[in-house]
Amino acid sequence: MRVITQQEFGGPEVLTIVDAPEPQPIPTEVLVRVKAIGLNPLDTRLRAGEMPVQLPFTLGWDISGVVEKAPHTWRLKPGDEVFGMPLFPRIASGYAEFVSAPALHLAHKPAALSHIEAAALPSVGLTAWQGLVDLADVTAGDRVLVHGGGGGVGHVAIQIAKALGAYVITTASGSKREFVENLGADEVIDYTAVDFAEAVRDIDVVLDTIGGHTAERSIAVLRPGGHLLTAVEDDDPELAARCAAAGMRFSGIVVDPDPVGLRGLVELVEQDKLRVHVQETFPFERVVDAHRVLESGHLQGKLVLTV
Repeated sequence: MRVITQQEFGGPEVLTIVDAPEPQPIPTEVLVRVKAIGLNPLDTRLRAGEMPVQLPFTLGWDISGVVEKAPHTWRLKPGDEVFGMPLFPRIASGYAEFVSAPALHLAHKPAALSHIEAAALPSVGLTAWQGLVDLADVTAGDRVLVHGGGGGVGHVAIQIAKALGAYVITTASGSKREFVENLGADEVIDYTAVDFAEAVRDIDVVLDTIGGHTAERSIAVLRPGGHLLTAVEDDDPELAARCAAAGMRFSGIVVDPDPVGLRGLVELVEQDKLRVHVQETFPFERVVDAHRVLESGHLQGKLVLTV
């Protein structure tokens, strides 16, 4: 099979396509013939060597495809169309034509989603789900502020919050206003023209997907006892301490391949309450080009490789 690997850390050009043995599923795993691969900003950081990974390695977690072999599990069978983000944060080697994955980390692909759309959903969808549903327990009437509503996690988070009955405010550039409004945002703050910290108050839940000073400055817009969620500054003890001192709750989201959350996303898709936006697709052979776009930032939705 073909696999995208790297022998050194660096820019997109270190990604190379090589031949490798087809993985063999162990008990509880299935072999998936990959149709599409979702790309995430984390991929570029790992590729560049910003986080400890042993060389050589293969990037990738978000996949959608068809079960090729299921020798030791009753959960899935050959021919099933599935998607998920197996093994995260351990290496799953998703940038490949075949992936061996725990059956429990996969779900049946909704008929309403193409393989391209399904590959774009798992990590961003589970990040938003685990933040808004599992950690913050958002309920009807809550005021939710989503930072970066036009991005991967943000555009899914808007829809999940709306499905939960929340009033959703989001920050986005002016060029993405129509996009996020069509997703269900009740208010849009153009961060290039307006300071969100002066524009909103009495927020029940903030979901930060931006990082930097955004999370810290968001404390001021929360109501007493409000909840700050961050998918970026998840291991910042000083930020957690500031929240506690202000009487707020703090949660850092470290996403995992939760099958319950994955099924929850499937239900929202099937109820026509969640859709996935893919900005651009690239063939497997153009992974270097895809990474150049990925690290340029300011994406609308997700990027996907097709196999």
